[in-house]
Amino acid sequence: MAAARADRLILSLDGQWEIADSVAADAMPATFAATVPVPGLANLAVPAFEQVDAFFSREQLANRICAGLSPPEWLTEFPNGKVDQDRNYFWYRTVFRAPEQRQVAILKINKAQFGTAVWLNGQKLGEYAGCFSAGYFHLEEAIRWKADNTLVVRIGAHPAVLPDTYPVGSDFEKIKWTPGIYDSVSLICCDNPLIQTIQIAPHIERGEITVQTTVKNCRDRAMKSTLLHAVRTWKTRERVAVSTPQPITLGAGEEQVITQTIAVPHARLWSPEDPFLYEVRSSTGGDSVTTRFGMREFRFDAATRQAYLNGQVYYLRGSNITLHRFLEDPLCKDLPWKETWVRKLLGELPKKMHWNYFRFCIGPVPDRWLDICDEVGLLIQNEFFVWTGSPGWYEGYSRTYDTLEMIRQYKDWMRDNWNHPSVAVWDANNETENATFLEKIIPAVRPLDLSHRPWENSYNPPADPNDPVEVHPYLMIEGHLGTLKFQMSDLETRDGAPDPAVLPSDTNPPLINEYGWLWLNRDGSPTRLTERVYAQLMGDDTTARQRLDMWAYLLAGKTEYWRAHRKFAGIIHFVYLTCSYPGVYTSDHFQDVTRLELDPAFADYVAEAFRPLGVYINFFQPALTAGAERTFNVMLVNDYPQALTGTVVLTLEDAQGTPLVKTQQRFEMPAAGNTSVELTLAIPAAAGRCTLKAVASPDGEPRIEPTTCRRWVTIQ
Repeated sequence: MAAARADRLILSLDGQWEIADSVAADAMPATFAATVPVPGLANLAVPAFEQVDAFFSREQLANRICAGLSPPEWLTEFPNGKVDQDRNYFWYRTVFRAPEQRQVAILKINKAQFGTAVWLNGQKLGEYAGCFSAGYFHLEEAIRWKADNTLVVRIGAHPAVLPDTYPVGSDFEKIKWTPGIYDSVSLICCDNPLIQTIQIAPHIERGEITVQTTVKNCRDRAMKSTLLHAVRTWKTRERVAVSTPQPITLGAGEEQVITQTIAVPHARLWSPEDPFLYEVRSSTGGDSVTTRFGMREFRFDAATRQAYLNGQVYYLRGSNITLHRFLEDPLCKDLPWKETWVRKLLGELPKKMHWNYFRFCIGPVPDRWLDICDEVGLLIQNEFFVWTGSPGWYEGYSRTYDTLEMIRQYKDWMRDNWNHPSVAVWDANNETENATFLEKIIPAVRPLDLSHRPWENSYNPPADPNDPVEVHPYLMIEGHLGTLKFQMSDLETRDGAPDPAVLPSDTNPPLINEYGWLWLNRDGSPTRLTERVYAQLMGDDTTARQRLDMWAYLLAGKTEYWRAHRKFAGIIHFVYLTCSYPGVYTSDHFQDVTRLELDPAFADYVAEAFRPLGVYINFFQPALTAGAERTFNVMLVNDYPQALTGTVVLTLEDAQGTPLVKTQQRFEMPAAGNTSVELTLAIPAAAGRCTLKAVASPDGEPRIEPTTCRRWVTIQ
């Protein structure tokens, strides 16, 4: 056996692999005639496989039956989902050259769906059922050191290959289910004792971190070693602190969990405005791991019903990404694995939209995405892929989960993500009523997180008095199947408070993480959920451009309304990235998703609505009376950590942008505060279409640009 060395060697196995398919689980193909990228999806194979993603989940069947698109008996005939392809498995194969011999060799598959099994040099090494977390496979018995090795990974071609009670992803609106090794694959080589896991929890008030290390002796005899941690800044590699050496004695095959505290003096805090990162280099003498982290604390508070970042009230503004729906998109291809595309998606554009918070909704992202969120500064509500609705949503539909398997997979999911400062909230599920989450799953896994992140539990009661509760106020949902009675002018007499009837708790901090019900495809055509909405809003004789403009205008108005009333800890719009093609239920706001060019109206109106200095004209009447005098209530919010003073200018402009009448008033707001001002205009006698515009400009703050709120109105 080779002598122990301190450094871990990580060999990336990403790249082009061979791929083949089969019906039987034990029928490893004799030939692999196609190639496919890893990470990626099986629909990127060349040559292509037919019907690669043809599968109707139980949730989608229920939705289709309700809409009259499929026969009712399908739910009973296909209780595990309807498979419309002539395969059950895909087989991936690659050859890698192993380095010099080490004591430990582990294959890590960051994420693959649906389920994985691994063979090395013809020897089966194990299986892993998780679709949303990393699988680890020890290779010591089969690896050929300093030689070529043939690695084969089998994945399910559709969710139905896994037990029906396992989490494979449940989504009523996901139409295509594409398998693939959709995150990186690597070979880990080291010596004993192995560092299995590391968790770093910052404590900013005490100026220290807790480092919890799981070490294992993979040898068949006892050994002694020393665990040491060194803290340094991530970019400059400046050493900050070193732990006291921790002696370790491990029996044959023994595993230990070691918890230590390390002072981090004069720590620079992590935030979306200043995403400063540290790293810890940990060593056992035989293995070493570098773990990145940020000094930040995030929580919600029931007493104030607000979110707090690093001890200060912090209002959340943002959107959702449903990556696993975007994987259905004909334009998706390999975009989610292109660094420049992902950096623009998560960094450049959110900054322009003034977003600081995303929910990664019903489905995880590749690990690299969270690395980028750490670096660019985004807070993430990380949601496990469960959406099963409420009992009675669909006749004949139900889903039961294996509680122990759920707990195992939630533990793995947390292990993969708990060192990311960007991960601020664990989200157990989406729009789901299931008592098991509150009674068994969350209590079993919550104590594992040393950072004590809050948990969101959708329609279920919250698991802690300070946990957030979600609200999805789709004010125009009634127009989907019936008469659209809601009008934007209704907002003028409302106070922005959530409906107590839809709250899982009326004492926990509420969070809006979906709203709108105005989706349009990227070409401006209504989606399946909004055809009747737009027909009632605008009539049938409208252009795509008119609908897209209306979408941006109404969405901005709703955003301004909820922000202005300060009844929610955060306003999170749905949805920034998803799929768009004929027959989808929702869509996003990209004019060109391959270049990440937003629709210009959305980029204009909605970006203004999300500025930290928020402006809301509490007025949505379609007309103003010519020659009359009208007083307007303008509400302002200040999401900045400092007080603001400035001026609000209210203008009525004609269709060419020429001011017809104008007035102004001073304002002042405390940090994280809000205020209202009353401004009166004498409406001109001239009739015609106009824009009512309120612009708030702060004093002496060159880095804070003015914020504009607009209302479309006709003088008559």
